[in-house]
Amino acid sequence: MQIDISKIKFDSRGLVPAVVVDVRTNDVVMLAYMNEESLLKTLETGYTWFWSRSRQELWNKGATSGNLQKVVELFYDCDGDALLVKVEQQGVACHTGEYSCFHNALWHTSNLPVPEVEGLPKVISELYRMILYKRQADDAEMKFLMSGSQDKLLQKLGNEITETIIASKNGEKDKVLHEMADLWYHCLVLLAYHNITPEELLRELGGKRA
Repeated sequence: MQIDISKIKFDSRGLVPAVVVDVRTNDVVMLAYMNEESLLKTLETGYTWFWSRSRQELWNKGATSGNLQKVVELFYDCDGDALLVKVEQQGVACHTGEYSCFHNALWHTSNLPVPEVEGLPKVISELYRMILYKRQADDAEMKFLMSGSQDKLLQKLGNEITETIIASKNGEKDKVLHEMADLWYHCLVLLAYHNITPEELLRELGGKRA
């Protein structure tokens, strides 16, 4: 299918900024630039291609790192001088190893938006968004658990599992409740580490009813 890109307004350098969003989390993960050739290759292959201003060459995001971006939707703005690329992000988007290039907090409000979902899914969604925010804001707890190797996170998860088992074995209902809450929280941190959303987990759980 031929796609008309005539409405895209490339600047004097032949470039247009492309904002990349992970469709699973709605997080902006990076900003890069496309020229006409990289835009056409993106549309042709279904994966993001950009123009490197520093190297002066085309590059396929994730071709060497494995952190590919499968394009789901591509929009241009009302002026035709910016692109919005919605992708399925594999791994991390930032070359520093962070999930998103936008991980340096400059200012924020504590009123984080959350989906209007009632009951347990809403609580899980709120916690997950808080975890994502803490990671992007360079929170000390998230930095300890999620930076670099996942070993510290897995050790913490193992500790919470052990404490939950001991509380259950001892018949301590209140402690089971407390330890299970900690366990679920750190399970959400593990999901965030792998960029898996609670919605994906709930769909997987729903399949267990079959």
